[in-house]
Amino acid sequence: MANPPFDRPIAHRGLHDKGRGIIENSHSAFAAAIERGFGIECDLQLSADGEAIVFHDNNLERLVGRTGLVRSRLSDELIVTPLTGSSTADCPQTFEQMLAQIAGAVPLVVEVKHQANAIDTDALASRAAECVRGYQGPLVVKSFDPHMLIALRNAGYSGLLGIITYGYDKPEWYGDMPARTRFALRHLLHYPRSRFNFISCERSALGLPAVRLFKALGFRVMSWTIRSRGEAAEARQHADQIVFEGFDPDAR
Repeated sequence: MANPPFDRPIAHRGLHDKGRGIIENSHSAFAAAIERGFGIECDLQLSADGEAIVFHDNNLERLVGRTGLVRSRLSDELIVTPLTGSSTADCPQTFEQMLAQIAGAVPLVVEVKHQANAIDTDALASRAAECVRGYQGPLVVKSFDPHMLIALRNAGYSGLLGIITYGYDKPEWYGDMPARTRFALRHLLHYPRSRFNFISCERSALGLPAVRLFKALGFRVMSWTIRSRGEAAEARQHADQIVFEGFDPDAR
């Protein structure tokens, strides 16, 4: 592939469809994306024993119906806990298991989730970097957290790194983050330290001056989360590729 992961639409957490029992970030969702030739985005969280687990939320309730944090459970327990609503009794996978499933079949975009402290950030970065070392397929890594990008580089990851961004104008997303921090993230002022290679931008923020500037400088941009053909057409005016869910971007 000439330009992974930007040459094909990227299935957000795999090609999931809860109504059909295909749950996000599951073996079935990834298999469905591979069958259609779409790129795959997945998420990584840290387990209690330092394993990288393919799982979006930092807590367990929404996806497996249990209380507590992913960080508080051992990987051996997590990978035998069924995902709620799965028609095939899919369970969360370790990152290593997922990489074995994908095996280079389609481009992979790995989001390494923000962690609560520097120790966990370094631990997840180290494990993720260890897992991808020697992986024989198109793969890039991204994170909302500039410190995670730095930690990944320090852990020996040498591939492309992306910063995930948005307008930092949604309190339900940023919580109690200080205004100064939001300003720095919105304007990508961390670049001299994080040295990201591409941008993953929420679709309503594609017009941010910093995003437009970096794109003009040649940085590639993917846009999330696109949920209709209309949103896709609009995003593609400003972004090189879309991260989608809930519709077929190949339909005509």
